[in-house]
This record gives sequence, structure tokens and C-alpha cells, in this order.
Amino acid sequence: MKIQVAISSCLLGEEVRYNGGHKRSRYIESVLSEYFSFTPICPEVGIGMGTPRPPIHLITTSGNNEEGIEAAQVDDHSKRFTQQLKDYAKQQADQIKDVRGYIFMQKSPSCGYTKVKLYHENGNPLDTAQGIYAAEIERLLPLIPKEEAGRLSDPMLRENFITRVMAYNDWKENVEADLSKKALMDFHTRHKYLLMAHHIPSYQNLGRLMADLKAKPLQQIADEYIMEFMSAIKHVANRKKNTNVLQHLQGYVKQHLTSQERQEMTNVIHQYRQGIIPLVAPLTLLNHHIQKHTEQDGYLLQQKYLNPHPYELGLRNAI
Repeated sequence: MKIQVAISSCLLGEEVRYNGGHKRSRYIESVLSEYFSFTPICPEVGIGMGTPRPPIHLITTSGNNEEGIEAAQVDDHSKRFTQQLKDYAKQQADQIKDVRGYIFMQKSPSCGYTKVKLYHENGNPLDTAQGIYAAEIERLLPLIPKEEAGRLSDPMLRENFITRVMAYNDWKENVEADLSKKALMDFHTRHKYLLMAHHIPSYQNLGRLMADLKAKPLQQIADEYIMEFMSAIKHVANRKKNTNVLQHLQGYVKQHLTSQERQEMTNVIHQYRQGIIPLVAPLTLLNHHIQKHTEQDGYLLQQKYLNPHPYELGLRNAI
């Protein structure tokens, strides 16, 4: 089954933009659609704005303080849509609370998730902020992985977002759906090295949380766990972090390798650390040795770090 992901309607080719156009994403439609089922949403159309329509932008009278930011019509600031967009976000939050991710349209004063232009009331540019609708969705549904379509062109951000979607789907399907100590511990066990690659402090914190599942009510522990987990894996796993995890995993299998194989593994990890080869190279070699020694290293086979998303997406070929 495909994973349900919310998305700005214009990214699927729907002609809902202020100018009557769209922003169809070929990558989303031709690649991600193989794995994701999309729920399209356009908040501006949702609150009754026509297509085409006068454009809106973000203005403020109080710096970039979120409370002072308004969505106003560009040529008539007396026409504002802030509260309507926030109310629509509240309506949608109930409808999409079970999606596993959200892809927003960049630069939109309603949907932009990062760095939307913010203006003084006199029209002078001031700073950047989140779109009104996107900011409210973030507040109401903080756990859901979110990203902008434009940022998905960055290989590291793309891999990070899809990793988060897959991990969150795992949580919803295998922990939240039937919470138990075993389900929670199993989830933590298979995501340990993924956590280590993204944020070591959270890896340590969540390890301590799992050490005593009787310290608090299980639901409270689960809530604390997933909040920190999703925040942790939002940190991008760079070459230094990945190298650290690769060396840890190498330590598990090296006793089964010949001296030549050990040296080869060390060399490939070093080449990755230097930026000579992509992450897929040491992972492929490591996976080969783990598969070869399945009986001895069954613990490693369940590690999501090794295969956090469909291999066919090739997400680790460019990082």
C-alpha cells in the first residue's frame, strides 16, 4: 500500500495558483507517486478565493513576530486573510491527522514552509517567515514530517524528508496502532543507528528513556519518545555522522571478515568520509557482509539505517 502524504494542490498540476496556473513537480508525479498517495490541498481556494485572484503576501507591523504577521492582498492591505487561513488549517488538521508527511509549495504566503518573503506595510522587504497556513499546520500537527517541493531538489534534504516519512509511517503502523512495551522497544531497537546518524544527544536521551519503561505510564513515555525522535531525525545526517555509524556497524561484522575484507571495508568508509564516493558504496559492501553472516548478525539486519526507504529511489546515490 502507498503511504498517504498531504501536498499543495498546485504541485500535482491543479490550476489553483493566483494567476490560474500550477507548479507541477515532475519528480513528485513521476517518482514519489510510485510510493506515496497524495491528498491535495489548496488553502487559498479552500477559503473561497477565486482562480485567478489578486495575489497576497505577508506583511507585519511588529517585526517578524509571528503574532504580528498577516496575509494581505498585495494591492489592498485592508483585505486580509490571516484568520481564514488559520481556521482552514484547523479544519484540515482534523482531516489529515493520519497522513505521514506534507509537501508544501515554496514561497507561498499561505503554504510556504520556510523563508517566505515578509514585508513592512509600506511594501519594503523585511525578513522571511512561514506561510500562515503552513505555520498553523506545523503548530497543530508537529510530528508530521514536512518539506517544501523546491527543497526536495537538494539530495540530502530529499533523503532526509523521505527517511522521516518512512520512520513516521513505521511508528503509526507498528507502535501507535497497538501500543505495548514490546512494540515501543522493537521500534527503538531497529532505529538506533538511524538515530545515531542524525542526532547523538537524542540517541543517548532516548536510550535512557527506554531503559526503564516502568518509570512513567507507557503512553506518556511513547509521547515523549516520538516527539524527540521526530525532532532528532530532522537533523540531516552528514558525512561525519554517517561515517561514525558505518564504523560502529563495521565493528559488528569485522570478526567474520578476512584481513583483506576488513581493509577493503575500512578503505571504502574512508573514501566516503573524504567525499570521493557516495554513501551507497560503503552501505552496499556492509550489507553484503551482513547478509553473508545473517545467522551471527541478525540484530543488524533489522536496522532501518541500512534500508530506511525503498532502494529503487536511489536516495543515497547522491549523498
